[in-house]
Amino acid sequence: MEAKKIRSTFIEFFQSKQHQYVPSSPIVVKNDPTLMFTNAGMNQFKDAFLGNEIAKYSRVANSQKCLRVSGKHNDLEEVGVDTYHHTMFEMLGNWSFGDYFKKEAIEWAWELLTEVYKLPKDRLYVSVFQGDAEDKLEKDQEAYDLWKGIVAEDRIIMGSKKDNFWEMGDTGPCGPCSEIHVDLRSEAERAAVPGRDLVNNDHPQVIEIWNLVFMQFNRLADGSLKELPAKHVDTGMGFERLVRAIQMKSSNYDTDLFGPFIKALEVKSGKTYGKDEPTDIAFRVIVDHIRAISFTIADGQIPSNNKAGYVIRRILRRAVRYGYTFLGFHQPFLYELTPLIAEYFGEVFPEVRAQQEFISKVIQEEEASFLRTLDHGLKMLETIKAELHAKSDQVIAGKTAFELYDTYGFPLDLTSLIARENGFSVDEKGFGEEMEKQKTRSRAASEQETGDWEFVSEDTGVEFIGYDFTETYSHIVKHRTITDKKGDRYQLVLDKTPFYAESGGQVGDTGWLISDSEKIRVMDTKKENDLIVHFVEKLPSNPEKRFSAEVDREKRQLTMNNHTATHLLQSALKAVLGDHIQQRGSLVNENLLRFDFSHFGKMTDEEISKVEDIVNAKIRENISLVEQRNVPIEEAKKMGATALFGEKYGDFVRVITFDKDFSVELCGGTHVPSTGQIGLFKITSEGSISSGVRRIEAITSKAAETYLREQEALLKELQELLKNPRDLKKAVESLILERNELKKEIESLHLEKASGVKNQLLNQFVEKEGVNILIAQVELPNADSLKKLAYELKNEVTNALVVLAAKIEDKPQIAVILEDGLVVSKGWNAGQLVRDLAKEIQGGGGGQAFFATAGGKDLAGLEKVVLKAKEMFL
Repeated sequence: MEAKKIRSTFIEFFQSKQHQYVPSSPIVVKNDPTLMFTNAGMNQFKDAFLGNEIAKYSRVANSQKCLRVSGKHNDLEEVGVDTYHHTMFEMLGNWSFGDYFKKEAIEWAWELLTEVYKLPKDRLYVSVFQGDAEDKLEKDQEAYDLWKGIVAEDRIIMGSKKDNFWEMGDTGPCGPCSEIHVDLRSEAERAAVPGRDLVNNDHPQVIEIWNLVFMQFNRLADGSLKELPAKHVDTGMGFERLVRAIQMKSSNYDTDLFGPFIKALEVKSGKTYGKDEPTDIAFRVIVDHIRAISFTIADGQIPSNNKAGYVIRRILRRAVRYGYTFLGFHQPFLYELTPLIAEYFGEVFPEVRAQQEFISKVIQEEEASFLRTLDHGLKMLETIKAELHAKSDQVIAGKTAFELYDTYGFPLDLTSLIARENGFSVDEKGFGEEMEKQKTRSRAASEQETGDWEFVSEDTGVEFIGYDFTETYSHIVKHRTITDKKGDRYQLVLDKTPFYAESGGQVGDTGWLISDSEKIRVMDTKKENDLIVHFVEKLPSNPEKRFSAEVDREKRQLTMNNHTATHLLQSALKAVLGDHIQQRGSLVNENLLRFDFSHFGKMTDEEISKVEDIVNAKIRENISLVEQRNVPIEEAKKMGATALFGEKYGDFVRVITFDKDFSVELCGGTHVPSTGQIGLFKITSEGSISSGVRRIEAITSKAAETYLREQEALLKELQELLKNPRDLKKAVESLILERNELKKEIESLHLEKASGVKNQLLNQFVEKEGVNILIAQVELPNADSLKKLAYELKNEVTNALVVLAAKIEDKPQIAVILEDGLVVSKGWNAGQLVRDLAKEIQGGGGGQAFFATAGGKDLAGLEKVVLKAKEMFL
């Protein structure tokens, strides 16, 4: 019997039993936060089982598209490796909502399998729930007796809660189930080992084909079970396994569900299925995955880098990788299988036929994009292998393997596979450590979705000309969209660019892309591995045009001033503090320079002045830049060039020199042609950022001039405020002394006032049930006096509970303090009490069990605080 006939027979059989045929729901779940994909036939009837809605029909049958590649049901890594797991599969099912129950479900299942499909009875086994002591559930005697009337008792297997009790989730409808298993082994194998011994033991030829779930309980939040008022039936039969059983094949992939797809791949690849296991796995992966990809795209889920879209992209790329590696497909090929999808599934799932062209186009574009990435990654692997051979090393570092994964989409298993084929291995532990680091970074960063690159022209590499030019004519090679909380942003790559990409502490250039019809702002330029990526405010209306790429010259100039000054600063620090100075980080932009360096002591004012003097002297000397490109690294070292700590340099480097006896550094940044262009250098701060690391911030050029002008204006303003004293410093010192004396006098007055308030309050305590209670509204100068007053009242009155509603500088505050013993004897908690009272002043607070405070916004609410406290305690 052909697969199409098997499916239609199932539906027709249950229609004859008064079941309503219901089309499959979408494979992509849109309105259920607990699911990304439909993973069982019952998903679309979930609300009926949960009692959220009344079932439209009491009896239903259908064939449901399902996908199990994420969450609890994750079969992806098994797919293709074995012969019976799938990503996308069909679930044939029949349901009863409060209508028939175990008797009909069992009898009809047996009738369909043995009398309609003609499956041999001696190859079938059934399982029944054996009971569970923890849940106080007895053996499912009803199901056992029903099966005993149909099959011999030696074909009935008792199953545990794990195998034979089905639950929707931690709570909700659930119940015992009976599974039907089929033994597809050869006669000789069956004679050697009874099939019943292999049921539920992961034998590839003894498999479950149908699960009959009898929903008769409701799992409550406390874990207990309660009988449902109406009992339901929920059955699910894997269509692919059923077809295999009926057609008596040893593999799901040997059936006519997959045969036409395998045949098409054989023709296209020139390889034969069934000759070689690695190749066979590739065949199975591809013919399985093309179904999952096509059905999900048809249901509206486009491959992407986020959530459900990412799952589909992952499936697609897994198929492409296997085709590339084992079947020789170096060009898009998956999309060519979509007509077969439409032909073989379009009748029962018309969406794949109606959208066949769209599905094909989406898949082709995804394939083309990933194949470019894959090809680049494989070339990188060849380079890595050559480097390892040169070093007589046989292990690819975990960090290297992770870079292949992170940059080129190479999963660890593919890198390991290629490594093994070439006599290498991979440091998988190191890979795992790098993966965990990335996860940590991802959790710390805001969520972001990065689209795939869309190619405009051939990617032959990016030429950077920014050392010599600040504008050029360029063409866009590719672009992509990034979406985060701020909205959409755009990145593009040019074939030739004058824009310096952020690196070595120097920020990226900004500027414009100008065509004959539009001007687009370049917001930033960054490096992504070796790629120069331009961040733009919008994508060009016609990316294929020629653009004038123009750097913001003013920003570049100011940034270069600061960068060159950073080189001069490092040399000056070594001259003043010693040769132990090493750069530990830097930031150079158009506004300032920041330099982190190894040093254990705070710099004195004299040392800072000396450093400034040295740098400004070098600026006045107007030293010309000496730039040397492609200098052999050993030659650069002989020149005494300073290298950045922890930086990895290639065989050839760029050397920047300002006076060969003063500053020689390895650097890839942009610099002034001569130091005089910097104008002026001024340190604005120096401090510690971590143990043994100091940070200097400084400014140059216009920023330094503006800073000095502002400082001069501030001094002039101070002099005018102080009536132009002869000695400004002495005048300020006199003011500070006077202020301190006045502050002491005010504090003394506050204490005197608080003491008077305390004496008045001591007479207002009320005794109730052995507790001395004070609830009062007061006005105090500051929060410290409120706390002091509360403690003094508690100390002077035994067994006290004090609630003070205070006006402090026109703002409401509350303090609650109580005798420690009351926390235990009365169960009171000052923190909880103050939080409850703070609601009256639109505020909040907390503290310890015996003392707590709160602040708020509503000053008028203090009266309500007093009334509420009195209601609670008096």
